Amino acid sequence: MNKIIILGKPNVGKSSLFNCFFKERIAITSDISGTTRDINIKPITINNVEALLCDTAGIVEKEEGIFINIKQKVLSFVSNDDIVLYVIDGGEIIDDYDVKLFRKFKNAILIINKIDKKKYGLYEWEYGIFGATKIFFISTMHNKGLHNLREFISQRLNNNINKIQEIIEGFNNETQGSSEIINIGIIGRVNVGKSSILNALLDKERSVVSNIAGTTIDPVDDKIEYKNKILNFVDTAGIRQRSKIEGIEKYALDRTKKILEKSNIVLLILDSSAPFVDLDEKISGLSDKYHLGIIIILNKWDIRYAEFKEIEKELKRKFAYLSYAPIITVSAINKRHIQDIKEMILEVHQNYNRRIPTSLLNTTIKNATIKHPIPSDKGKMVKIYYSTQIQSAPPEIALIMNKPQSLHFSYKRYLINYLRKTFNFKGSPILISPKSKSSKIDNEEIES
Repeated sequence: MNKIIILGKPNVGKSSLFNCFFKERIAITSDISGTTRDINIKPITINNVEALLCDTAGIVEKEEGIFINIKQKVLSFVSNDDIVLYVIDGGEIIDDYDVKLFRKFKNAILIINKIDKKKYGLYEWEYGIFGATKIFFISTMHNKGLHNLREFISQRLNNNINKIQEIIEGFNNETQGSSEIINIGIIGRVNVGKSSILNALLDKERSVVSNIAGTTIDPVDDKIEYKNKILNFVDTAGIRQRSKIEGIEKYALDRTKKILEKSNIVLLILDSSAPFVDLDEKISGLSDKYHLGIIIILNKWDIRYAEFKEIEKELKRKFAYLSYAPIITVSAINKRHIQDIKEMILEVHQNYNRRIPTSLLNTTIKNATIKHPIPSDKGKMVKIYYSTQIQSAPPEIALIMNKPQSLHFSYKRYLINYLRKTFNFKGSPILISPKSKSSKIDNEEIES
């Protein structure tokens, strides 16, 4: 299937070109070689023609360190029908390895970037060694030459419009019968196996995996259809202690936060091969900060440091506030319980969107207050007149009261636990919002 794929060695401006097409900073860019480490795929419309634009990791001749396995992964991603934009640095001497790589791709377009670095005239004949049928001289920094490049690509797309439509339909999976999208962020410390989990869930090598901590920088997302739902997974960069965040990783942390703002559920990946650390607890707090559904994934279970009962005890001690989160033990290597994760995502998503009828909710809250009355405020009685669910995803319960400011957080916690015993809210947070009689609440929400 056709795609527009940006290829080239590290630090030639591939991600900058990717961002220029979208006119926003989607991919992280820096002067550090190897900033992009995964394939970043985004739908794009060029002159009313839809396509997929793909930013790839830099290809090097000698694979070592962070670049191990990247070349094979990128090259296997390219098919003969794809539109290849091969980018080189116009300020550098022509490299024989670039020529060798370029010639691997049928009808590739040669892109000479950073033309502002040249101190002499630009001569197309200099690049004749590539044997390119089309060459474009651009500067992503100064937005030069990009208009002509877009026009040429749109012509190519128009020639293959039927194939491109197939790509979009297949990529979005937004066909009849598969409508609802569940956005799932994958979070955890560096090197706990988040990318391996993503690959296992997708059943393909989508994200680069290595033993080097911090391999994933740009968020890596991909979708699968599962039981009439679209599961959109996003593998985020591993999180370090703030004092240990270096260079481009600060951008990765910002990307992670933006991903969580758009997510419904998070998979908190913990390394079960060693005891949990304080940073695990801090990372888990992101689910609470963004009010997300959560599933705890104990990865590397094949080399766990203790038996389940001992690890579960440690989980309850360190993550007491996540007692409602389901726990799944997995091994990304042998794909143990990977299918269980997909099933649990559907259950948690259902609970996350659960709505309790107002009459049933009021009866439940009344029973809770009878069983354990609300503490008074300086001798004055605190009353709940009625309750209603004002939203779902996450569920939020409004308590209409005479003294909303007097409802202690411990009593809120009691009500939340009582609701959990009565209804299935596994994996979902519950928000309690005390309000006065004068508060405005949508009538449609009260009636729902």
